[in-house]
Amino acid sequence: MENQIKEIVNQYIHKYNTRNPFKLADILGIEVQMGTPGCAGCYMFLKNHRYIFLDQNLTEMELLQVMAHELGHAILHRKQNCYFIRNKTLLLNSKTETEANLFAAELLICGDIILEHPEYTTSQLSRLLGYEERLIELWMQNQQLPGHTPETF
Repeated sequence: MENQIKEIVNQYIHKYNTRNPFKLADILGIEVQMGTPGCAGCYMFLKNHRYIFLDQNLTEMELLQVMAHELGHAILHRKQNCYFIRNKTLLLNSKTETEANLFAAELLICGDIILEHPEYTTSQLSRLLGYEERLIELWMQNQQLPGHTPETF
């Protein structure tokens, strides 16, 4: 499924010429609501409509990550209601959460930037890109680059 997720994300990026999860949600007719849902974000499929609810108190970078994760649920798990619990979801091993995390990593992280800095550690890449280290690690684990492993980045 990992390669399929990568292909799905690349199709959306090329078709709509954006990596922005908010723009993609708008294009796809997914309603996004800001508020205090009791968690960082959640995706719900209600009465044949897709909704993403986001915590309005998140930072800009947290919002991007949570939005990309929830968009992954909206696209990959259309009819399931899923919840993103900040600081826990990237550690969960459930299939749907892992797939949504991978979707977010593939959508948000442009590999060219990482490849331009092969000497950078995951921590340095995290600071450069503004995303959590765990998201960068997940992206690197999913890459199949000749002569490269996540440890060499």
